[in-house]
Parts: sequence; structure tokens; C-alpha cells
Amino acid sequence: MTARTAAAGHRRTGPVPRTSALLVIDMQQALVAIAHRPAETVAVIAGLRRRAAAAGAPVVTVQHRGGGLAEGSHGWRIVPELAPGAGEPVVHKTSADGFLGTGLDRTLKAAGVTEVVVTGFATEICVDTTARQALSHGYDVVLVADGHTTSVRPDAGEYAAPERSVAHHNEIFRNLDFPGRSIRVLPASAVDFAPADLPAADPFADADAAEAGAPEAEAAPESR
Repeated sequence: MTARTAAAGHRRTGPVPRTSALLVIDMQQALVAIAHRPAETVAVIAGLRRRAAAAGAPVVTVQHRGGGLAEGSHGWRIVPELAPGAGEPVVHKTSADGFLGTGLDRTLKAAGVTEVVVTGFATEICVDTTARQALSHGYDVVLVADGHTTSVRPDAGEYAAPERSVAHHNEIFRNLDFPGRSIRVLPASAVDFAPADLPAADPFADADAAEAGAPEAEAAPESR
């Protein structure tokens, strides 16, 4: 039996239900204080939180600790407008990758999530890294074009201006190709948390890659 015929017997060929979760990454007091367009970004994410809740979609807050963000300190806390509600999962991380050494993957899988809607701080670091790792963990990704931001920085220097950095990363994700995954960049107004059926994946895609020699393809209710 070839990998192709084995795949035909084991891959689902019917519609795949899509269940989205909103990820809110590192919207903490000390970080929002140095952010570009902080009030606008907070307002966009707050609106998405309300819509996700209304649709029954999970909202997962990712919260960084370390590097000056001491757990329990004022700067470590999530800004009040985005504070997790009772029973909402909070995932604590110590690196740019929201999945590394955390319960994020376990939390999403327990909720049956297939797609993450990514928002937060900072565009080039934790937002970018976590979004890419979500793809590697098998999730589709929606990057909210107006729902992530980065730090303010001097006009002189090697860093891109914040508005250019946000636009650059939006364009990168519009053109990012990841086999078997859906990647969309949408304004917050176009994000839909309602469950939907997605077209089935090609049942032979992984098998063809394998035959060609290609590799196969936490709830934390702590004080905030």
C-alpha cells in the first residue's frame, strides 16, 4: 500500500468545522504604555472580545513574565479594558513564543479550536512568533490588521517606524504560504467568530509530499 492510498482511507474528506478563538497577546500595563496607537489598539481588541463572547468563541489571554515584567507587579497586569473575565483562560509565557513551555496548545485543543484570531503586542516579536507557531501547531491564523501594534521608537535608528512595521507584517502574512493552513489578514470589522464549515483538505496532499521525500508535514486563574 502506498502512502497515497493509505491517506485516502484515513483522511477526512467532508467539510471540516471551523472554531475560532481570540488570542490577546501581552496587552499589559507596562507594554501598552510604550505602544504605538495604544488607545486605538485596545479599543479594537475590546470590540473583538465582546464579539467573540457574543458568538461563544473562546478568548485566551497570553501574558508575559520576566524581562522587567515581574509577576504580580503593576506593569505585568493586563490593561483593565482587556482584563480576562471570570473563567477565561490565561496562559503565562516567558518567551516570544506563546506556545513554548506553556499550556496554550492544550487550552486551544481542549476547546476544539481550529483557528486563532491573533491580536496584541508586539508586532515583530510576540505577535509574529506566536502566529507562526500557531501554524506549526496545526491552527489556521487570522492576523487582525488593526489589532496588533508595536513600540514607539526614535525616528533615527535601525528599527522601522511603528506604522511601517505593522504594515510590513500585515503584508508578509498576506503572502505567507503554509501548506494545509489558511492564513488571512483582516480588519477587525471583517472578523467573524461564528462557527463555519471549511472545505476539506486534499486527502492526498500529505501523502504526495511523503512519497516525494518531504517530511510530514492552560487555564490559569491567577491574579492579574
